[in-house]
Amino acid sequence: MLMSHCRPRLRRIGVAWGDKMLDERKGIQDYRTIWISDTHLGTPGAQAKALLHFLKYTRSETLYLVGDIVDGWQLKKRFYWPQEHNDVIQKLLRKARHGTRVIYIPGNHDEAARHYLGFNFGDIAIKQDDIHNTADGRKLWVVHGDLFDNVIQHARWLAYLGDRAYTLLLVLNRLLNKIRNLLNMPYWSLSQYLKHRVKSAVSFISAFETAMLKETRRRGCDGVVCGHIHKPEMREIDGILYANDGDWVESLSALVEHHDGRLELLDWQHAEATITWQVPEQFATPDEATARIGAST
Repeated sequence: MLMSHCRPRLRRIGVAWGDKMLDERKGIQDYRTIWISDTHLGTPGAQAKALLHFLKYTRSETLYLVGDIVDGWQLKKRFYWPQEHNDVIQKLLRKARHGTRVIYIPGNHDEAARHYLGFNFGDIAIKQDDIHNTADGRKLWVVHGDLFDNVIQHARWLAYLGDRAYTLLLVLNRLLNKIRNLLNMPYWSLSQYLKHRVKSAVSFISAFETAMLKETRRRGCDGVVCGHIHKPEMREIDGILYANDGDWVESLSALVEHHDGRLELLDWQHAEATITWQVPEQFATPDEATARIGAST
């Protein structure tokens, strides 16, 4: 069963020490494959600092950028490109130069990149979609998903209107969470709350998932990995695996494949608080070890 290979709930992660001493000291988490999407660089809502942190502390043989990496829609309206956003792009290019196989699958917000399908940009391959073969023999179709969104395809004006409404919602969300932070309350997503409560939003997500699964079955694949709707999810539906890697605006999530083929959704929401470099016990000095014991009591 496919379900035995996946965990439907996101996992908050801490440092997972590797086998090699160098990896243990750096706290780098090693995977066979990583999928991320919907980073929306070029917008104030992009969590570039957290994304850079994720890219720094993870390594993979293959890295999929599953669309909406740079938000061309917003950049056309107002140019916004702080240094942290540039740092993310540079980090991706360095990964590609240093041996990571990076595949970029454009979405609707970065659809201009679809003019360059089949080309390589800085060792990053640009594709319409891709077929990924997992270590345990499953075939996964990788695609952003906007081409199976009826609003994008048949009512583009409504999609632009929805994008403006979502941008406003993110502004309200940031103000709300600044207040919550002052009150020592955890992060809370207003837009995610509304997505789960508004009937039309729930219906849209369900229709999107159904369309993706139908096309995945038609293509003869065991599952699909997509983005687009900013809702991290992983579950088996009628024998087909549906995996959505979420986004880097609110969810701060990624889908990863372990070296044995297991798939897992990661929640990087609290990573900066939980993933800090800590010397493992076998490398700690006596003073560090004593301080650690004192902190835990």
